Amino acid sequence: MSYKILLFDLDDTLLDFGANETDSLNKLFQQQGHTFSDELFGIYNSVNKQLWSEYENGNIGLDDVLNSRFSDTMLRLGKVVDGIEWENLYRELLGNGSQHMEGALEVCQSLSVSHRLFVITNGITQTQIKRMKLSGLNEFFEDIFDSQSIGFQKPSKEFFNYVMSHIKDFDKKEALIIGDSLNTDIKGGLLSGIDTCWINRELQKSSAEIQSTYTIKSLVELYDICTPIQ
Repeated sequence: MSYKILLFDLDDTLLDFGANETDSLNKLFQQQGHTFSDELFGIYNSVNKQLWSEYENGNIGLDDVLNSRFSDTMLRLGKVVDGIEWENLYRELLGNGSQHMEGALEVCQSLSVSHRLFVITNGITQTQIKRMKLSGLNEFFEDIFDSQSIGFQKPSKEFFNYVMSHIKDFDKKEALIIGDSLNTDIKGGLLSGIDTCWINRELQKSSAEIQSTYTIKSLVELYDICTPIQ
């Protein structure tokens, strides 16, 4: 299949969010006078995942996630903090993280010669744009679509309908969604009728309900799927 338009997820697909998150959290908690231990990260991770799950299910708003995750985390430790202040400090630190996933720069540079590249991300507008620029990947992409600007998040049809309607000459048959998440990237493609490529680096168990068109373990394997357009 000769695809013309490649829709890339950002976090843990092109940029190493895990490394960025750990580094940013470590700096934040140190700035606030707390040792960032594995136990503390576990508490934060549990709180954060629950809030994002509630958001993705439409039960709470994005601001509820961002402004509550640190105050809720510290409350479990018996401490009261200003969640909004902590979030703003964290957002600044996170925006400076631009660590690449392996092969990201080379693959994007190469594929941009023969394909049209776009980013589709469940993230905060200012943070994601800043990280893309710092990473050096920005020049290879025509546009960045983020859930905060759109008002809907992946995998909703509304998110992908917006993306499709804002890309000139978009054709579903010529597009491919590339991402690491079955529940957001791949499911979103299925709901929207767009082919998908699941980057399964950790060899996770696949889902019977959410089947990807392609499954790869590394970005460089995209060369075998995205053959140059003649």
